[in-house]
Amino acid sequence: MRMDAELLHSPAVGLAEEEEADMTDWNLPLAFMKKRHCEKIEGSKALAQSWRMKDRMKTVSVALVLCLNVGVDPPDVVKTSPCARLECWIDPLSMSPQKALETIGANLQKQYENWQPRARYKQSLDPTVDEVKKLCTSLRRNAKEERVLFHYNGHGVPRPTVNGEIWVFNKNYTQYIPLSIYDLQTWMGSPSIFVYDCSNAGIIVKSFKQFALQREQELEVAAINPNHPLAQMPLPPSMKNCIQLAACEASELLPMNPDLPADLFTSCLTTPIKIALRWFCMQKSAKLVPGVTLDLIEKIPGRLNDRRTPLGELNWIFTAITDTIAWNVLPRDLFQKLFRQDLLVASLFRNFLLAERIMRSYNCTPVSSPRLPPTYMHAMWQAWDLAVDICLSQLPTIIEEGTAFRHSPFFAEQLTAFQVWLTMGVENRNPPEQLPIVLQVLLSQVHRLRALDLLGRFLDLGPWAVSLALSVGIFPYVLKLLQSSARELRPLLVFIWAKILAVDSSCQADLVKDNGHKYFLSVLADPYMPAEHRTMAAFILAVIVNSYNTGQEACLQGNLIAICLEQLNDPHPLLRQWVAICLGRIWQNFDSARWCGVRDSAHEKLYNLLSDPIPEVRCAAVFALGTFVGNSAERTDHSTTIDHNVAMMLAQLINDGSPVVRKELVVALSHLVVQYESNFCTVALQFMEEEKNYAVPSPASNTEPGSLTPVRDSPAIPRLRSVSSYGNIRAATTVRNLNKSLQNLNLNEEVGGPIAFSPGNLSTSSSASSTLGSPDNDEYILSFETIDKMRRVSSYSSLNSLIGVSFNSVYTQIWRVLLHLAADPFPEVSDLAMKVLNSIAYKSLSLSPSPQATMNARPQRILDSGSLTQSAPASPTSKGAHIHQAGGSPPMPSTSSSSLTNEVPKPPVRDLPPARPPYTPTLGGQAPHSHQFPRTRKMFDKGPDQMADDGDEPGGHRNFISAAMQTGLCDWSAKYFAQPVMKIPEEHDVESQVRKEREWRFLRNGRVRRQSQRITQRGISRLDDQIFINRNPGVPSVVKFHPFNPCIAVADRDSICFWDWEKGEKLDYFYNGNPRYTRITAMEYLNGHDCSLLLTATDDGALRIWKNFADLERNPEMVTAWQGLSDMLPTTRGLARRVSIYLDRSKQGGAGMVVDWEQETGLLMTSGDVRVIRVWDTDREMKVQDIPTGADSCVTSLSCDSQRSLIVAGLGDGSVRVYDRRMAPNECRVMTYREHGAWVVKAHLQKETDGHIISVSVNGDVRFFEPRMPDSVNVLQTVKGLTALDIHPQANLFACGSMNQFIAVYNASGDVISNIKYYDGFMGQRIGAISCLAFHPYWPHLAVGSNDYYMSIYSAEKRLR
Repeated sequence: MRMDAELLHSPAVGLAEEEEADMTDWNLPLAFMKKRHCEKIEGSKALAQSWRMKDRMKTVSVALVLCLNVGVDPPDVVKTSPCARLECWIDPLSMSPQKALETIGANLQKQYENWQPRARYKQSLDPTVDEVKKLCTSLRRNAKEERVLFHYNGHGVPRPTVNGEIWVFNKNYTQYIPLSIYDLQTWMGSPSIFVYDCSNAGIIVKSFKQFALQREQELEVAAINPNHPLAQMPLPPSMKNCIQLAACEASELLPMNPDLPADLFTSCLTTPIKIALRWFCMQKSAKLVPGVTLDLIEKIPGRLNDRRTPLGELNWIFTAITDTIAWNVLPRDLFQKLFRQDLLVASLFRNFLLAERIMRSYNCTPVSSPRLPPTYMHAMWQAWDLAVDICLSQLPTIIEEGTAFRHSPFFAEQLTAFQVWLTMGVENRNPPEQLPIVLQVLLSQVHRLRALDLLGRFLDLGPWAVSLALSVGIFPYVLKLLQSSARELRPLLVFIWAKILAVDSSCQADLVKDNGHKYFLSVLADPYMPAEHRTMAAFILAVIVNSYNTGQEACLQGNLIAICLEQLNDPHPLLRQWVAICLGRIWQNFDSARWCGVRDSAHEKLYNLLSDPIPEVRCAAVFALGTFVGNSAERTDHSTTIDHNVAMMLAQLINDGSPVVRKELVVALSHLVVQYESNFCTVALQFMEEEKNYAVPSPASNTEPGSLTPVRDSPAIPRLRSVSSYGNIRAATTVRNLNKSLQNLNLNEEVGGPIAFSPGNLSTSSSASSTLGSPDNDEYILSFETIDKMRRVSSYSSLNSLIGVSFNSVYTQIWRVLLHLAADPFPEVSDLAMKVLNSIAYKSLSLSPSPQATMNARPQRILDSGSLTQSAPASPTSKGAHIHQAGGSPPMPSTSSSSLTNEVPKPPVRDLPPARPPYTPTLGGQAPHSHQFPRTRKMFDKGPDQMADDGDEPGGHRNFISAAMQTGLCDWSAKYFAQPVMKIPEEHDVESQVRKEREWRFLRNGRVRRQSQRITQRGISRLDDQIFINRNPGVPSVVKFHPFNPCIAVADRDSICFWDWEKGEKLDYFYNGNPRYTRITAMEYLNGHDCSLLLTATDDGALRIWKNFADLERNPEMVTAWQGLSDMLPTTRGLARRVSIYLDRSKQGGAGMVVDWEQETGLLMTSGDVRVIRVWDTDREMKVQDIPTGADSCVTSLSCDSQRSLIVAGLGDGSVRVYDRRMAPNECRVMTYREHGAWVVKAHLQKETDGHIISVSVNGDVRFFEPRMPDSVNVLQTVKGLTALDIHPQANLFACGSMNQFIAVYNASGDVISNIKYYDGFMGQRIGAISCLAFHPYWPHLAVGSNDYYMSIYSAEKRLR
């Protein structure tokens, strides 16, 4: 054990000989683990947009009210001597009082005009109440809904009163007259901003709030009482939108320090740099900067708005710092309101932060409403002091000697701080303080490149980062930069815009308005741009044209279609994908773009992508061709021909291996169906007629009654676990941890006795379905069974010769394709196709004049009963369709469709002919298990946008397809750009949990390999120690050991049970979702060495892949499913010749489907009752080759070796054939052995370089072949009448199961080492007829399933293990 602990720490250190093998696990590719398999295909949830200012405002009018009364001090303030004198940097005593007043007024106006030059300014110097009233009301009148500023300087009047009054003068300046804030509110209205520069200014702010509250209460009273005097008045504006800035708290006086201006607050708000520099010089620390005096400060060269000059640079740094402090301290919405909504308000508030810092040093606390958290101690102020210091220290030499000005390192240092945050930080942390500074830096060319690079890296952290950057106000900057022609900015800007649009696509309009799309068109068309940047440009353009007509027109003018078509065959898959999506979106409902595409033969160029190795690219091409035919403009013969061509090209994808592609295909075909509705209605009626007159015998009736699944004892019926095809619905009662003995004793009895009924034509009655909890049963005219029948009637072989069909039958062909897709093994595909088919069926019935149409106009409720359905109880939309959640007996399916009319107005119901003869169950009349669980699932919920349909009007058919039917593929693909691109993926991060779990699994695998090898090398002399036995819920038909876990999968006809064979516990039991006339005939573990998936193959040729099985936290989920073999149609299945008298009954339907899996190459070989071996590449999810078997009997066994590219097939006619994958189809069969006289049960190719072929027939003859020799090198004879056989790959053992109810185990030389006839315990009960057996790939364990439901595992003697 110590060795293991050490190993856990170092997967690669000091590897001994035996651990070498473990490295192979790291090199094995994983199948079906890509994003499209692990995620739900849908867009990301749109983030609530908070960054766009819904109400941008301007301050359009400014009232400057100065009550100075120069030369007369108010009575209630005792001034010091000397005292602060300057008002607006003018000494009022240096000129005559009247002139001083006017000069100060003019100066104040100039100071405000620096911040807002376009406003209307009105001065009111030493006014009376009436003058103030006239001024305010006229400004509000002109401003309408915009903001008005009221600046009040009260240095020449008494302090504000506690009653909420400020003071002005009477006409001849003999008295101070109070002016109520209440009146001021009424005249100023809202929105307004008030600046109060006077002592005790905080009192005004308090009174203002009280009056605002009082107003609201009066209004509430008036609203209730119509006689109230206010009720007739026009509603006064709410004062909520008013902003106030006051110089000090209610109890404070303004500072009187003679070195400061008297209007210190006004100076901070309107001339911040000047006052900040003076204040800096007054601090002790200023002595460290030699030669700097107050006079020198006046001489700083430059202009405030020229960033290249010293004064301009200081101003720029000041803006950046105050903005940053505000962004870091304020709540986001308050920051937006005060610092981004209105330029003047933003400037005043930035300067207010300085006022707080300076005035607090003189024991004055400026007040604002809304209140801000204190900012005067913020660390960024130190950066400001440093910047001022660096600037001032250069002053003496610049002024005296004229030396050049050295620019401040401030911005470069802040960018470095931002970079450190980006590189060093952890995942969850506070946003970087420097973000607003990065924004300011974009203004300067010097640092622009670096700032954009860092900004891009920040946006890459995810949607939250994009939202933050947008809320800081990055948008106008990056929009403006699109006008720059600098090539080096292109990759950065494209990256940044892709990130922004992935999170907020509403920016499309802004881009088109500013001609931004042209920038991206030029990037996309530039062949020297790297592919990843062209991909982002294609994505951005795809967003610009997405359901936005102006964008479509602009890009069409910009030649987008030609540019995209040139790049369709680019080697970069993501670029191909986005170029196709971009095309699909530009001609979506935009006919001139479609015709432009036709002229460039766009559709033909897109055909190449339909066979692209990357499924997402195939999807994008299908999407583009779908919107190409989905245009509802006028139809001409030319366009109809094109549509038909496209339709027939799309039809070839019917058996594509990827469900994502097939979903897109259904949507593309639905566009065609909408375009040619009337033609499709005709076809539908024809098919529905044909189906009525043609009773297809269900394939079940081809087998003798004995081969029906043996019936289960009612008490033992376990609850099937609910399965979600995607999503995580937990069954309310999952009886999993029932103690083993309980399960053996079958005590979990269901209430309610057995039910006998004809399983012929199950349609759940409405009442039964309501017990299943479907809240709103959708009405389908075509139930799954009807569709399945149609599909089998319309001789399906024609699908393969689809191409080259005369055009009048295009509609018939497409209808057949849709029928085929409605029976797709992947629920979401069949759901969509059912929608399309039923939509047409409704329309055709409502249009058709024939008599039975009236009968069908109000269709009976045929809920596609679950025993017929194709797929697992569907995704989370199936609100309640999980059987047995709360226990109780299963709902009873109705005996015939007449009981359907329970809750439905009675149209004449036609009884469908029973699909198989009524069957009387043998064991005490219980039903076969598939009917005990009518696994009903609603195929679709009504979409949220469809109104509930109103009961009984016959014409009111529901439209299932809307033009907007879509798969979410494009939005899902766009998520790629919203997620981090530069981050190391978790599985490559050596420290991540994913990686640690993987290391643990690989160490476990190495341990299993080593220990099992030791046992098999010692030689196994007996194999009959029963280490596990349990009663399986269904008759085992296939068993498969997990290679490394103590877990075994046991399949019955249509469900899979998982057992832990070490603990003897049942881990899971779930429904595979195959139709009831099919059965599971093969299983494989994919990625068994790592995150295992389970592949199930059924005899209709469908393959399904499951994850999360035997998982305590999660429900099983279908990862993917596809039609592995298309020609194994149900009707051909019973026709396989009876090969031998010994043959087990269950084999009478032919071989079913056989598969073999190669993990190293990701190839899956499939064959069965067909004449080919079909090879699937799971990485590309497409068929790579069809190898003709050259025989006219079925393939019964497949075995392959990736090293030698060989495939060995055992056939029903007794031949064993060897194929070489690398050769052409007509010459790849390299050897045929015809030594067996009967059906080959198993052909096994040993994996070593010179491995033999071992094959066994039902007659029990085991033959060894050397692939290069024409004859067998060895023959052994075992029991006759074999029903099942397996060969241990490591230990060279054979196990044979026979009809005669025993198992014989042989070693390589043909000696019997064990005969097993009885179970241990259970009074030595005899083993049932063997239905399946399998060896563990490593341990000497043999699993045996028999027809009496029991599943047992035998192993070598204990001392060996």
